[in-house]
Amino acid sequence: MTEEEKVIKEPEAEEPKEAPEEEAKEQEKESEKEPEISEADKLKAENADLRDKYLRLLAEFDNYRKRSAKERAEIYPEAVANTVEAFLPLADNFERAANAETADEKYKAGVMMIYDQLSNAFKKLGIEEISRVGEQFDPTVENAVSHIDDEKLGENTVAAVYQKGYKLKDKVIRHATVVIAN
Repeated sequence: MTEEEKVIKEPEAEEPKEAPEEEAKEQEKESEKEPEISEADKLKAENADLRDKYLRLLAEFDNYRKRSAKERAEIYPEAVANTVEAFLPLADNFERAANAETADEKYKAGVMMIYDQLSNAFKKLGIEEISRVGEQFDPTVENAVSHIDDEKLGENTVAAVYQKGYKLKDKVIRHATVVIAN
């Protein structure tokens, strides 16, 4: 081959090879293609999602029901205590009227009947009187307003009750107002 032939003869054009970047892009496109999800798989996924929502809603409702029941159980004693507290001055006045001297026995019997009915209503509601004459002073249920010296009574003993206290189970509605000795 002569030089002319070499020059004239062009090298055969090779097929251009794809650059490594282009090959990577094609592979990514192929991997990005998601396999088609069947209708059954879609329904299963939707069913699982709805079941999860249902269980969460059921648990939330159950918690609400329990919380509401607990609140109702706590509200009732508080409502009773507040209502009774409003009637305590009435009870005090009926007690004073029952203990007052009068010449009219029918009037006194009528006052005693009303006072007894009020006391029975308090008992039905679970209200207890706090009147602890002769017992050790307890600051959780009594307020001491006076102090006397009495050799017959022991140290910190309730000598007299000025005003009865009332409680509902463990909750004090009104502290007893007392005089303590020594």
